[in-house]
Amino acid sequence: MTISKEIREQVQQRANYACEFCGVRETDVGGTLTIDHYQPQSKGGSDKLENLIYSCACCNQYKQDYWNTDESSPKLWNPRSELYEKHFIELEDGQLVALTLTGEFTCKRLRLNRPPLIAHRLQRRRQAEKTRLLEQYQDVVLSLTQLNTQLTNLVTEQQDLLKQQRDILRALLRNQQDSF
Repeated sequence: MTISKEIREQVQQRANYACEFCGVRETDVGGTLTIDHYQPQSKGGSDKLENLIYSCACCNQYKQDYWNTDESSPKLWNPRSELYEKHFIELEDGQLVALTLTGEFTCKRLRLNRPPLIAHRLQRRRQAEKTRLLEQYQDVVLSLTQLNTQLTNLVTEQQDLLKQQRDILRALLRNQQDSF
């Protein structure tokens, strides 16, 4: 496979540096992933951008050179043209459940419920929850800061009003004393 550096970078960026099949990122594996041909070259696939998939080594290895050659053969999910949500749902325990025959075949072929991937999905979910809570905490801190500023302004305003009231009361007392 002779894919130019520019095409490789396009595929990586388009995939957001993650396996388009399982979601494992380069940062998770500590290196670049592989470029896979959705339709293998050995089965007539080209090096065109739309046929290239960014894939981790495991998904690439499990996929091998699979290509459904007729309508009776199961079809492998194409992450470049089909929505993930159409074929899969992730359970609370990190398992993927197939929603379609394509999803079922892809889960089995790529072993998308292998223990390290389940652990990865659970870790990703925990990290997303931590991030959500941190953002929520930052919003609360910002709201408290704004409320504190408003409270400070109200206290200052109240002190000014009390001073004005005291001045008015003194003036009224002076006027009352002057009239006697």
